[in-house]
Amino acid sequence: MLPDRPGATPDECQDVSVERLVVIGADAAGMSAASQARRRRDRADLEIVAFERGNFTSYSACGIPYWISGAVGDRDDLVARDPQTFRDSYDIDVRLRHEVTGIDLDRREVHGRNLADGSEFREPFDSLMYAAGAHPATPQWARIRAGGVFGIQTLDDGAALRGWLEGEPRPRRAVVVGGGYVGLEMAEALKQRGLKVTVVERGDQPLSTVDPDMAALVSESIRGLGIELRTGVEVTGLRASGGRVCQVSTDDGAIDADVVVLGLGVRPNVALAAEAGLPLGPSGGIRVDRRMQVRGVPGVWAAGDCVETLHRVSGMPVNVPLGTHANKQGRVAGINIGGGYAGFPGVIGTAVTKVCELEVARTGLRERDAVEAGFEFITERIESTNRAGYYPDAQPMTVKLIADRFDGRLLGAQIVGRAEAAKRIDALAVALWNGMTVDDMVYLDLGYAPPFAPVWDPVLIAARKAAETIHRRARG
Repeated sequence: MLPDRPGATPDECQDVSVERLVVIGADAAGMSAASQARRRRDRADLEIVAFERGNFTSYSACGIPYWISGAVGDRDDLVARDPQTFRDSYDIDVRLRHEVTGIDLDRREVHGRNLADGSEFREPFDSLMYAAGAHPATPQWARIRAGGVFGIQTLDDGAALRGWLEGEPRPRRAVVVGGGYVGLEMAEALKQRGLKVTVVERGDQPLSTVDPDMAALVSESIRGLGIELRTGVEVTGLRASGGRVCQVSTDDGAIDADVVVLGLGVRPNVALAAEAGLPLGPSGGIRVDRRMQVRGVPGVWAAGDCVETLHRVSGMPVNVPLGTHANKQGRVAGINIGGGYAGFPGVIGTAVTKVCELEVARTGLRERDAVEAGFEFITERIESTNRAGYYPDAQPMTVKLIADRFDGRLLGAQIVGRAEAAKRIDALAVALWNGMTVDDMVYLDLGYAPPFAPVWDPVLIAARKAAETIHRRARG
């Protein structure tokens, strides 16, 4: 129950028998938690208030590049549930354009600002769901007072970029800073809109989530699509003319640009949590237990891009900002808030992306992750095709496996290819999740027909080669 506080408003004192859940962040994790809590407890028992600083709830940020490109026709197609749906169907009080600016754990309340009218608010809570997500990395040079510079973190960001692309004068030259998932997906989107696109990456390769040999295949394909890729190049500043960005300065010369998209990665949005004294882990995310309760802070829960979780293969704490994890973690938190019991078992880092016709997938550990975790391992890389070689339009595919050199347990996998390549990572993810060895995998009963796979699927070929390597070393 709410404490009887000096200065409490009449509304707060109306019915102290009703518990109150306050949710910070009304996207994947926050609204999954709120919805699950509501399914287990009705309004007579639990009031739910969700604060969202943006204009949308429960939307697919991962779909923004495809809306920018035109593959997704309407912005609202990316919204799974709007605020009115949550109010009518779930009895959740969603307040858009409300930014929480502080958490008082002693008084059990949050305070913040209504961004529409500037007024301030206080809201008491019995349970608190912290789902503030992540915020984009924005270096000082990117904070230029000029139009045409965009991050892509929220649907509001996507709407602003699309408005710029459709405005006058129409942009013709785009520079994407950062060669990660978002950067490459945005490069594809801009290319499909007819812009001349340059991707600038300070590292030696795009997609640092895969090993250098696999990233080399990505680099070759990106350049083959007509996208200029500059690796090992650092951006040092932006220049503007007439209030619009016109040039990107780098340590390798200047690049003309009418629009600049920042894809420099994200960081857990934990400033409020840290100020309130919530514990942070070595990954920078909030420390939670299996039930998604903040460690050592009863009644406070967290989920999504702002939390730290366990990597099931390395055993190390990690922060992996993906919508899949956010939805699952939010569901777990909501079940527990609602009086049930659920646990989140950790992650293995499965991810896929697409750049035009190129598909890239990975799960588990990269080579450098395996070294850091203390494994001795072998790697095996094979070339195959997505279909029987004689079947029309068979496309090449490269599969790489990393396995423990002693017991053959799968540690990680990566795939680069064309049509039907990326989703093969799911079979490898299931094998990894269940601790299978490459020997176990050789005779997996995978589907076969010439339009879908060779008689030996690429996954099976890679497992067989890895098993042979381990046995050969054991004999030696």
